[in-house]
Amino acid sequence: MVDSKLFYVDVETTGLDSKQHDILQLAYIIEINGEIKEEGELFCQPFRYDTINAKALEVNKLTIAQIKQFQTPQEVYTKLIKVLDKYVDKYNKNDKFSMAGYNVRFDHDFLNSFFLKNGDKYCFSYFDHHLLSVDSLVYILEYKGLLKLESCKLINIAKYFNIDFLAHDALADIKVTRQIFQKLLEFIK
Repeated sequence: MVDSKLFYVDVETTGLDSKQHDILQLAYIIEINGEIKEEGELFCQPFRYDTINAKALEVNKLTIAQIKQFQTPQEVYTKLIKVLDKYVDKYNKNDKFSMAGYNVRFDHDFLNSFFLKNGDKYCFSYFDHHLLSVDSLVYILEYKGLLKLESCKLINIAKYFNIDFLAHDALADIKVTRQIFQKLLEFIK
């Protein structure tokens, strides 16, 4: 096996635009050479309350009162950096995580925006340009006729593999994404 560092990530947000909206929950699983080293979740107040999309709160089952109890973005940023620093030497261009997730481009864009909003333009000191988007593998297998799905939503794929989970909770979503990825790898052997 090639040495690999995967940062499975899922975010729940105040809307769909990474420049305008903010992260409310960030969950991660750190996998190095196939072994889970750490997992966690961080709950974050938005940078701005005036851009919160009511539909996003409904989907995430959160209220403004609950969000106000979360840590500030700066506190969450500091905690996240401490986690990343344990596993990556940000000054070594060959020591980076690859981001993994379901539709991981969304999470990637929000994470980069989160760094920028915290005054840090070096998000990619921790992450390389590779994105392991599990949904892409699902689409390929469906295209080849190897999977027959009602739709390619995460909940439907989990159902296909008999995995129960609570959708729209970042930690539950990322755990099930990793499980699905492992099943897909077995599936394509």
